[in-house]
Amino acid sequence: MRQPSGGVGLRIDGGLNQPILAAADGKVVYKGSALRGYGQLVIVNHARGWLTAYGHNAFVQVEEGQEVRAGQQIAAMGLGPGQQPMLYFEIRLEGEPLDPLTQLPKRL
Repeated sequence: MRQPSGGVGLRIDGGLNQPILAAADGKVVYKGSALRGYGQLVIVNHARGWLTAYGHNAFVQVEEGQEVRAGQQIAAMGLGPGQQPMLYFEIRLEGEPLDPLTQLPKRL
C-alpha cells in the first residue's frame, strides 16, 4: 500500500483498539495528525538513523520526547481508509523508505 508521501509501507489489518507496540527502543519524535494520509500518527526515532511510523491510530499513549522500549504499547489500532481497522507501518533509514517485510525479523 502506498501513501501520499510516496513511502513504502505495510498495511496490517486487525481489530479496533488492538494494541500497537513499538518495534524497537527509541524516542517519540512526532505525535499528531498533520501529515495527510496517515490519520493519527506516531513516529519513533531509533539508533543509527532508523525511524518507524505507525499510522491510523484510534488513540496514542505516548508523547513527543518520550523514550519507548521494544514491545511497549504506544497506541491502539484505529480506522484507516474505508473505515476498516488497520495499522499503516513504515520503516525508514536516513529518511529513505524501506520495505518492512525485508527489515523485520522472520516469524516462526
